[in-house]
Amino acid sequence: MKVGLIGYGKAGSAVAQVLSEDPRYDLQWIATRSGNPTAVTLGEQTIPVTALTQEHLSDWLDQHPVDALVDFSNAASAAIYSDEVQRRGLTVVTAISSYDDSQLDRMRELGKYAKVLCSPNITVGINFLIMAARLLREIAPFADVEILEQHFRDKPEVSGTAKKIAESLDVGGEKITSMRLGGIVGHHEVIFGFPYQTVRLIHDSIKREAFGTGAAFALNELRNCPQGFYTFDDLLMKRVRAQILAGHTS
Repeated sequence: MKVGLIGYGKAGSAVAQVLSEDPRYDLQWIATRSGNPTAVTLGEQTIPVTALTQEHLSDWLDQHPVDALVDFSNAASAAIYSDEVQRRGLTVVTAISSYDDSQLDRMRELGKYAKVLCSPNITVGINFLIMAARLLREIAPFADVEILEQHFRDKPEVSGTAKKIAESLDVGGEKITSMRLGGIVGHHEVIFGFPYQTVRLIHDSIKREAFGTGAAFALNELRNCPQGFYTFDDLLMKRVRAQILAGHTS
């Protein structure tokens, strides 16, 4: 599968490294706001870099066609590439946490024309945590719930993943506690307070390459999906249902 990567910050560069090493994917190019540097060396590969502009993108895709876009840039990028995704039916995996409602509606609309996965945190582990937390919340709706998120010092906003956890558990934002500390990539913890016991579900991102393995997982799962808008939960539940069915038939 030929892939174009949008965004080459701290997360994007880690994702590029993972995708370039995965034999299932062929990382064709990287797009950034400025188009600099003009190329990136990953192992023995030299990956061209282009500027992400609406005027330039159509010609670039004609000359450098891909099957999928992986977006680790910012919420504004979707407006630049969405028309081309719709026209070409490109698969999209986006890990942007700051879409507003109108931007998110546009991504859902793209699901009519392409395979689109949208997840504010694209690590396999955190999405498994969310799935497990939802199950526990359903089993014990009476339990107290608190969410703790810790990130690197310069992250300004409340974690989009923490907001998603709160939404999935039907609790308000006041249940989220945020901490900013040097050296932390990402820590999310869901604490359930029961009478006489406590349950803690914890996920730590040790290196940003975890985002790359999550993106690679999503791309592979979407191969066998019809056109539509997906969350990471959808892909995991597809796997869970397959395992349950396999258990019933074995």
